[in-house]
Amino acid sequence: MRKRRIRAAGCTSNKGVSYVKKTVLFPTAGAAAGLINGFFGGGGGMILLPALLRGRVSPQKAFATCVALILPLCLLSAAVMVLRTDFDFLAALPYLIGGALGGLIGGKLFRRVSPRWLKKLFALFMLYGGVRYLL
Repeated sequence: MRKRRIRAAGCTSNKGVSYVKKTVLFPTAGAAAGLINGFFGGGGGMILLPALLRGRVSPQKAFATCVALILPLCLLSAAVMVLRTDFDFLAALPYLIGGALGGLIGGKLFRRVSPRWLKKLFALFMLYGGVRYLL
């Protein structure tokens, strides 16, 4: 019987990515991201991005993959919140419009930022969010 090779999505090479990482760590990180997103309504990317980087995914691919993976998680979390709570669409509309515009601008600027700066910006964003929540 031939041994099946599993390649993690976006990996620059199969070397150094163990079978355990591909079959245990990555799905566990995905489940943790879904749990965090469902519990807090967001934040799953803080779990996924480090896991993708550990999986030898290039930083720019890791950020792009993280955004693509978070979209369905956020949609699912939003659907649950809308169905289970009083949701005021009119109050949320300005944030939705601003978020869409910010997403478009960020997507355009993404390719112009070096992977080194992406990591630093992400770390600063996480630090800011952590301090903000504690205060």
